Amino acid sequence: MRKRARAVRSSVPAVGIEARSARICERLLAQPAVTEARALALFWPILRNKEVDLRAVVEPLLRAGKRLAFPRVVAQSEPLGFAWVNHVNELEERGHGFAEPSSTAELASELDVIVVPALLLDGRGHRLGYGAGYYDRTLPKHCPPATALAVAFDFQLALDIPTLEDDVPVNVIVTESRTLDVRSGDAFKA
Repeated sequence: MRKRARAVRSSVPAVGIEARSARICERLLAQPAVTEARALALFWPILRNKEVDLRAVVEPLLRAGKRLAFPRVVAQSEPLGFAWVNHVNELEERGHGFAEPSSTAELASELDVIVVPALLLDGRGHRLGYGAGYYDRTLPKHCPPATALAVAFDFQLALDIPTLEDDVPVNVIVTESRTLDVRSGDAFKA
């Protein structure tokens, strides 16, 4: 499933990823969980993998007075650490394939929303990532009370994803055309 999901996503032209990402950013900024949040964790996209590009939400969220944190790899088998960032120039690639805060950046302890990447998502909020388990180890430390919100393209929605005991579902899924609130049971409704 992971290999097929990567192949589908990499087959989409860059201009299509850009347009879809822009719509996801608009929808994300309008989500009540996001508008009401004081502190959010985002992720910096791995552009070569054609991940949802959330860079356009950073400045609007900072202007709205939100505190932003980004994931930082602490160790391969450990949960991610989310560290506060005041400006994107504080992020850089540190050997893990994505831009992250420095090892000296202050760790965030209280987050209202954690925005999560995915290769595939199903209507129960289960996600398929790259296989390292970082978010499955990290989300239980923050959610609840934080809301786990995944962003993905419509073509990344699946009817069912096989799960393991330690897989952690997300609460909300935002795509370019819809929002799925897994908690209310209205998944896969427009």
